[in-house]
Formats: sequence, C-alpha cells, structure tokens
Amino acid sequence: MKKVFTLLSFISLLTAYSCGKRASLTPLPFYNSAEFTPKWIEKSDPNYTRIHSISPFSLKNQEGQLVDNSSLEGSIYVADFFFTICPSICPKMTSNLARIQEAFSEEQVKITSFSIMPWADSVSVLKNYARVKGIDSKQWHLLTGETEQIYELARRSFFAEKEIGLNKSTDEFLHTENFVLVDQKGRIRGVYNGTLPIEMTRLQRDIETLLALG
Repeated sequence: MKKVFTLLSFISLLTAYSCGKRASLTPLPFYNSAEFTPKWIEKSDPNYTRIHSISPFSLKNQEGQLVDNSSLEGSIYVADFFFTICPSICPKMTSNLARIQEAFSEEQVKITSFSIMPWADSVSVLKNYARVKGIDSKQWHLLTGETEQIYELARRSFFAEKEIGLNKSTDEFLHTENFVLVDQKGRIRGVYNGTLPIEMTRLQRDIETLLALG
C-alpha cells in the first residue's frame, strides 16, 4: 500500500499546525537558472510572475499516449533523464524513483522519465521496461519522441546538466544523475542526486512540504 506521508512526517506537520508554527514549514526555493542558485520569492514580489517554468513539450509515454504540459498541469512531478540499456547509473536512479512511486499516490505526485536515447527507446521498448521494473503507467511516464526536443528541454528548461549543458548541442550525448522537482505550476523547486538513497529522503520531504503548503 502506498503511503501518503510517513508517520513521523505526519506527526511533525500536525504538531506544527496545532502549535501555530506554520513557519516551521519553510517554503521551498525557486530555481530560475542553470546555476541552481535558490531564490525565495514572495507572491508580493514583482519577480514572482517571472519565475522560470518548464517549456511546453509533447511526447509519447510507454502506453503510446501523448503527455504534455497540460497533462501535468496542477501536479507535482519529478523528472529525470535515462535510457533503458544504461548499464551504470540508470538502474540506481530507477530503483530510487520507485521509492517515490511507493510513497505517494498518482493524485499527489507524477514521475516523468525522459529517454535520452529515443531512437532506441520506442514505445514498445519502454512498455516492456515498465513491466520489468514494476512501473505504474498511470503515475510514472516513460517518455520518448524527437531527440532534439528532449535534449533542448533537458538542458535549457530542466537545467538537467546544470550550466555545462547550456553550451552543448543536441549532437552531444546527454547524461545526468539529477532528479528535478517541479511544482503544480511547472516551476523548479529542487534538484537531487538520483543515485543516492539519502537524497531520496530529502526529495520525499520536499514533496511533503509542497503538498502541505499547496
């Protein structure tokens, strides 16, 4: 059974609210550039309407369904970049994302894994990968499409390779261990090393914060 919150997190949130300590739930920062410098921006700040958000995209998932920004509108989601025959970091990343799938329902959190070898990762290949890895297609989208669109999106919208990626072309292979947390309005709220279990604890805690604060 999936857990909405860990018991400890629930008790912590309940205590904070009951004691009138909403301030203990510190809002997450925004990330507006590939430098990943955190910015805390209040709604009253004129810059609030200019916060970086993920560019429009349209790709197919493992069920052959189109997934685009409207599919994810209003949802918190975690994005990563992988390929199915990756022998090194991708299996660790997939296993760590499985923790997020287990911890949250599909209504709370989506997962989007973009293939960086879309010429090899067809819909049928992704569907088989999902079956082998126990991926819930309703919650976790394995995405494929045009290489140029995926690479542009990864480097200039998700800042997947941080600053170094901005100077690369779509002819240069993309590979990153980063997970990116995106809020309900398509804005980046966190970046995590997807190979480290301890970072999944931080990611889960940050997702709980987004859910609690809305």
